[in-house]
Amino acid sequence: MLRMESQPLLRGSSARSKLPSWTLFLAVCAVGIGGTFQYGYNVSIINAPTQHIHRFLNETWTNRYHKALNPDLLTFLWSVIASVFSLGGLCGAVVGGSMAIRLGRKGALLMNNIIAMLASILMGISFPTGLFELLIAGRFLIGINSGVGICVQPLYLGEVAPKHLRGGMAMGSSIFLTGGILMGQIIGLRELLGEEMYWPLLLSSSCLPAFAQLLFLPWFPESPRYLLIDRGDELSCVKALKRFHGSSEYGREMEDIQRESFALDGVKAKKPWQLLTDRAVRWQLITVIVMTMGQQLSGINAIYFYATYVFEQAGISAEQIPYVTLGTGACECLTALTCGLLIDYVGRRYLIIGGYLLMTLWSIVLTFSLTYQELYPWVPYVSMTSIFAFILSFGLGPGGITNILIAELFIQSSRAAAYMIGGTISWISFFTIGMLFPFIVNRLKQYCFLVFLLECSSMAAFLFFVIPETKNKSFLAIKKEFHKLNFGRNKKETELYERRQLHDGF
Repeated sequence: MLRMESQPLLRGSSARSKLPSWTLFLAVCAVGIGGTFQYGYNVSIINAPTQHIHRFLNETWTNRYHKALNPDLLTFLWSVIASVFSLGGLCGAVVGGSMAIRLGRKGALLMNNIIAMLASILMGISFPTGLFELLIAGRFLIGINSGVGICVQPLYLGEVAPKHLRGGMAMGSSIFLTGGILMGQIIGLRELLGEEMYWPLLLSSSCLPAFAQLLFLPWFPESPRYLLIDRGDELSCVKALKRFHGSSEYGREMEDIQRESFALDGVKAKKPWQLLTDRAVRWQLITVIVMTMGQQLSGINAIYFYATYVFEQAGISAEQIPYVTLGTGACECLTALTCGLLIDYVGRRYLIIGGYLLMTLWSIVLTFSLTYQELYPWVPYVSMTSIFAFILSFGLGPGGITNILIAELFIQSSRAAAYMIGGTISWISFFTIGMLFPFIVNRLKQYCFLVFLLECSSMAAFLFFVIPETKNKSFLAIKKEFHKLNFGRNKKETELYERRQLHDGF
């Protein structure tokens, strides 16, 4: 069995088969700059101008109503500005899958940039017009843009990548997301656009990635899988495959797509509610829901919350903390790059389970080090080391692998709907943790990491027993791995399934 699986790799052992072509590499960049990069960038840039926006709200309210803004109302308005991004992201996740089906993966991403452009205009003119409502509307629209991007980009990358490079290429989503966070931290420094007079320009700068994608993405083909399976356009599929893999290398990918197309036998793309009632994907769907919730509730938000306090205790001045915080962004970005290099060698299963186990370990260390933070002078440095170690573990595991597995656990007819469901759960979890996290920290203090310890260890156990290794496997082979979980030992359904697989030539 091992010998059979290694044969394709031996036959294609040229440098060309081990590395993506330039077209594939540049396609990842063109898709990423206006996709998950926007999500990371817009999550990050809102932190720098917090005090400036507070002053803008106060001044606008006073000029409009000739009275001071109530502190509670100020807090409420700021909460709306910050959290409406999540609401927009939820809406984007709901419509993203439908856009990918109707407009194509590439078409959906291009159309999505129009939303980003409009959002940038609204946020940019909110200050000169004195209308904070435009700021709220702009944050909502850029949230929709981020929700669509984080749904459609992994879909496109998972479908254009060859099997042996699928993990590394799909990691482009995480690499650009963390790159967006880091870029937002850099642009938000007071030496760049962090000064009070520049905050409208800072928030409206999200139009630049959108413009870059509109400029570069049209030069690259649509997803070959989408062209053949969803559109039935074999000629365009062949042209796209030749562009991505070369005239001499595209044949194997074409066979794989044709095999999946034949297995689907004309089945159209499913809706999310159809997926919820489909027994054949029951455990894949459960896995996606648990993984996306686990990623958001893993404690990464707590790490960033405590980072400033830990840095202060380590003797870093308040003026220098924003620069040290750049280290956390750089750490995430570096980890995403490392995961991209390792994923097709180590495998998805080992990385995601190992990531959660390491996060469990660092949660224990952080609980003790934060408890005894002021007892010994060296303890703050243990806390600081643990923060960076936790971020590294998150990036190597759930931060990088989750989106890739959503693409791999489903075949073409179910994939877009799975991303809609996964994206919806992710944004709801993101909003929920944002609302509940301050109360959790206020009540439990540093012991909040005990909650995250239980969550991370439970995730590791669940994934150990449920998820198979997907490295170097076709989408149909991965579907077959879940057959026993979905149908149990039901002999009639098992025989029916095996006959269908035999009939499909799998």
